[in-house]
Amino acid sequence: MSDALSSHRAAAPNARAPALHAPARPRGLPLAVLGFVYLALLLAPLIIATLRGGPPRAWRDELASGLALVGFVVFFVEFLLSGRFRFVTGRIGIDRTMRAHQLLARTALIFLLIHPFLYTTALVPWELPFDPTGRVRLGLSGPSILTGVAAWLLLALLVILAIGRDRLPYPYEAWRASHGLGALLVAGLGTHHALEAGRYSADPWLAGFWLALFTLATFTLVHVYVLRPLGLLARPFRIEAVEKIAERTWSVRLREEKPGRFAFEAGQFVWATLDRSPFSLVEHPFSIASAPAELPRVEFVIKEAGDFTSRLDRLRIGGRAYLDGPHGNFTLAGRDAVGVMLIAGGVGIAPMLALLRQAAAARDRRPWLLLYGNRRADQIVYRDELEALRSRLDLGIVHVLGEPPADWTGERGELDRALLARWVELPRMADWLFFVCGPPAMIGVVENALVSLGIRRRRIIAERFRYDVG
Repeated sequence: MSDALSSHRAAAPNARAPALHAPARPRGLPLAVLGFVYLALLLAPLIIATLRGGPPRAWRDELASGLALVGFVVFFVEFLLSGRFRFVTGRIGIDRTMRAHQLLARTALIFLLIHPFLYTTALVPWELPFDPTGRVRLGLSGPSILTGVAAWLLLALLVILAIGRDRLPYPYEAWRASHGLGALLVAGLGTHHALEAGRYSADPWLAGFWLALFTLATFTLVHVYVLRPLGLLARPFRIEAVEKIAERTWSVRLREEKPGRFAFEAGQFVWATLDRSPFSLVEHPFSIASAPAELPRVEFVIKEAGDFTSRLDRLRIGGRAYLDGPHGNFTLAGRDAVGVMLIAGGVGIAPMLALLRQAAAARDRRPWLLLYGNRRADQIVYRDELEALRSRLDLGIVHVLGEPPADWTGERGELDRALLARWVELPRMADWLFFVCGPPAMIGVVENALVSLGIRRRRIIAERFRYDVG
C-alpha cells in the first residue's frame, strides 16, 4: 500500500489538470426540465378529459379510465426513452434512462392490464335511450374490442420477452427488431381502441393528443432504423488492426476516414457496427479505450463473450465501421476532484484506459489510483503500458488476482469491502472521484462497499446496462 500511494501523499492537495481540449458541454435537457415535460404529458389527457368530458361516473369507472389514459401515455414515452436521444440521456446518463425505460414499461403494463377489470358499467355497444352521455355503458364495438384485447395481450408478451430475453432461443438482434415493431403494433392497436371505445378519447382534443403521440412513436423508430444510419454514413471508420492482447481479450483499432467529424470524452462508449452496413441490426456497445487526444484513431478493448465477440479475428482489415455515439456520463467532464480512484474488473479496464491515457496526454497533476481485478495474471490488459504511465502521472496501480500464481506478491481475492478498506483513506480521499466499471455484480458490491466506508454516493461514477438478471 505504501508504494502505491507514496507519491499521492506528496501531491498538491488542490492540483488540477490542464485541459488538453475544451470539455464537451453536457448535451441534453436538465433533469428538472425532463421531469416537468414528463409530468405535463401524464396530466394532459386527464386535464382534457376533466375539462371536456361528460358527467362523472362511478369512482371505479373513472379510476379505470384514468389508469388507461396515464398508462397509455407512459407507454408512448417509452419510445423516446429507448431511442438513444441525447436530449434525453445527455445529462442523466443512458444507463439511468434505460433503467427508467424498464421500470416504466412495467408500470404501463400494470395500469393497462388492470383497467378493464375495474369498470362497473355495462358492456353495451349501442346507445341507450336513457343514457345519451354514456354514463352507464362502455361504448365498445366489435373492432374496438378486438384491437383492445390484441394490444393488451401483445404488450404483456413484449414485457415478458424483454425480461427474459437472455433465455430466448434467437439472437439479440432478432429480439430487438421484433420488440420495436411489436411496440409500434401495440401503439397502433391501442390508439384505435382508445379512439373507438374511449369515452373521453372520442373528444377531438384528446383524439388529436393520441394521434400526435402515435406519430411521434412512429418517427422515433424511423429515426432509429433509417435516419440515424443515414447520418452515420457521413462519418465512416476503417478497421485498422485486430490484435489479441490477453486471454480472450482483443484490441480493435479503427481510424476515422474523415477526421474531425467524431468527438468524445474519455470514458464514453458507442454502439459499434463493425464490417457491416450502418443499417445492420448487428451492433454492440463498447467503451472507447483510447483517449480523445489519439483521434482520428479509436480503440476498443473487447472480451470474448460467446457471441459476435468470439469472432473478432474474422473482421476484415480495411473493412468499414460505424459508431453511434458517443454516449454515457462515465467521464471527468464537469466534475471536480482532487484525486481519482479507478476500480476495474476484467474488461472494465477499457474506459479506465481512456481516462488514464487522456490524463497523461493532458499532463494531469492529480493523484490517481487504479485497482484492477482479474482472475489470472494472463488476463491483465496492457500491463507494460500501465506501468509506463506511472512516469507520466502521479499514478498508483494495485493488481488484484482471484487465482494468483505461487510467487504473486500483489493483492489476492476480489474487489470487496475488505480490500477496498485497505486503499480508501479518509478524510484524505473524501473529495476524490471513484470510477467503477466491471461485471454488474461487482459494480454493486464495490458501490455498497465504498458507501459503507464513508464515500458519498455522488462521488461514485458507474454505468450499468443489465438490470433484469441477478
